[in-house]
Amino acid sequence: MSTHHAVVFIAHENAQVLQFDAEHVEAQTIKAHSHHTRQHGSPVRTEHEFFGQVCDALDGIAAVLAVGPHTGLADFQHYVRKHRPALVPKIVDFQAVDHPTEHQLVALARQYFLKHDRMAGLPTPHAP
Repeated sequence: MSTHHAVVFIAHENAQVLQFDAEHVEAQTIKAHSHHTRQHGSPVRTEHEFFGQVCDALDGIAAVLAVGPHTGLADFQHYVRKHRPALVPKIVDFQAVDHPTEHQLVALARQYFLKHDRMAGLPTPHAP
């Protein structure tokens, strides 16, 4: 699916990437892996691998709204700024939210991008 917008719900243990257009939603779930070996057991290394996978999933998406619990979202924001600076302009906002359903996430993102695109002078397709 080729989409212009996405919302990513990010927490420390998993992320949900929802790419959408006016009619369709494509969901992808990314889970953090826990390494049990002494060499790979670093929680920082595990978190960086996880955040890197989330960033890879956002490749090719023009505008992303990042949401999630405050701590996980703040850590992801720090990771992106430090390790993936090319992604920074594509993430239009970071918003702290509790655990919404997939439908609530898409509704929140559609409403956000409707306002965001109007302010930027971009046409936004109408949601069904």
